[in-house]
Amino acid sequence: MGTGTIPQEEAGNPPPGPDEGAVWGELVAAALLGAERRRPPGGSVTALLDAAAAGTVRRRAGALPAVPHRRPEPAPEDRRRRLPTAAEQRLAALLTNRATPGAGRPGGASGRRGPTPDLGELLPQWLAEANAQGYRAPAALLPALLDAARARTDLRGETLAFAGPRALWLARHNPDWKFALRDGARRQAPHSTGSGEAEKLWQEGLFAERVALLGALRRHAPEAGLALLAATWQAERAEDRLMFLDSLRQGLNAADEPFLERALSDRSRTVRATAAELLSALPGSALAARMADRARSCVTLDQLDGRGIVVEAPHECDAGMQRDGVIPQPPSGRGERAWWLAQLVEAAPLNVWTGRLGGLPPSRIVTLPVADGWRDDLHAAWCGAAVRQRDAAWARALIGPPTAPFAEGPGDPAKLLSVLPAPERGEWAARFIAAHGLSEAFRILGVCGVPWPLPLGRAVVDALEIARDAGSYPWSFSGVMGLAERCLDPADAERLAPLAAVPDETEDSAPGAGAYWAESFQRLVATLRLRAAMFAELRPEQAEL
Repeated sequence: MGTGTIPQEEAGNPPPGPDEGAVWGELVAAALLGAERRRPPGGSVTALLDAAAAGTVRRRAGALPAVPHRRPEPAPEDRRRRLPTAAEQRLAALLTNRATPGAGRPGGASGRRGPTPDLGELLPQWLAEANAQGYRAPAALLPALLDAARARTDLRGETLAFAGPRALWLARHNPDWKFALRDGARRQAPHSTGSGEAEKLWQEGLFAERVALLGALRRHAPEAGLALLAATWQAERAEDRLMFLDSLRQGLNAADEPFLERALSDRSRTVRATAAELLSALPGSALAARMADRARSCVTLDQLDGRGIVVEAPHECDAGMQRDGVIPQPPSGRGERAWWLAQLVEAAPLNVWTGRLGGLPPSRIVTLPVADGWRDDLHAAWCGAAVRQRDAAWARALIGPPTAPFAEGPGDPAKLLSVLPAPERGEWAARFIAAHGLSEAFRILGVCGVPWPLPLGRAVVDALEIARDAGSYPWSFSGVMGLAERCLDPADAERLAPLAAVPDETEDSAPGAGAYWAESFQRLVATLRLRAAMFAELRPEQAEL
């Protein structure tokens, strides 16, 4: 891993010259503006390039240059098994986003992607599989891995798990990777307060380390994490209190209620709102009961025939409502009463409505007519509650059957679909695409599990074939095609290979559309083959069977 010197701040010595970041910024600015408009550092273009080369080497190093003082502690040992050689080479290619030989040719001068797989989009799957197989990251690739995770937040969890304790060691010596102290330290943080290690880190650690510690404790010992937070709560800054409070989502349970109730009186409005949101996610909390009482007073069955719903939205947002997290000022274009009603209903436990509305199940409740134009507001609030409370029965009722088109009404179908069990999600999405094609598919495919189940994969491919045969260009379906590359089962590659041929053009076809579709399917097949090869390299024992 190398043995540099510790950063100047840790050594307690002042920096010997200009700040490294400022020097690098000056080099970049001069290069962008050009020598004609700005005198390069050093007086010449050659001097600028020499300085940039030296600066690049320094920035890529595991530790930044510092005043000689004492050597840091060696990097911790990672005892996980080493990557197979082929898999390590594959990782290097993915990190540099270089095309793999045999995977396809680069795109042409037109700027189209061509049939070449997008290696950068395969990196998340590679990391997830490497972690599942228990490999450690090659030391030589750790800087590139951390740079990739710095640029893409979606990579951070898997990258830091793969990089292990050495990622944190490096992050302490290079501020470019400080995100790892927050996102990665929680994997290494103490899981209990028994030894005093956690208390010391909580009292003396950097803010990122404290957030990481709290997150780790909330996963493994929620009560211990809450105890640490409660001990210093009054002394924390408002912005820090908000971040710490958000960490309580992990492992949220009934024991958190007294602390959250006290946070409802916090001097920060955002802290109060977050505390109220967390309490509303606890159906047995006192706040949920108060919201339920308010919501019941607003929504009832029509007393004349009992076949519809009557809504009487709140006429004011009193102090008690505001303390419980109801925001009095509506967003632009939204009426006050509708805004208050939505917040009350969304925060009320969904089991309130079966008793309130004649003992009907959710599937029947959502079909009841709602008087005076309140239907969309009421259903939107129920959708928000179903997602917040992860209630599959209500989500299933609100999203409706897959044979019906998406209504121009309340609720995000993708969010509702995410509440359903994974197999049901895939089946629902497959039936929806079979009935309606790909016009709305992108909204729902992103929440389906990877790889897609066989019925969903076939429904997507069939819909793509139908779109191709209709004679249009493939660009309208590029998002779905990109998802298919990452989510179809790699075993489908050979079955889909015939689609990569250029079809005969018809009179109704757009000029050249067949060739463009063939190129898209060639990339799809090449990507599936590449994913299959990736997984085989990470599972050599299975490949030998």
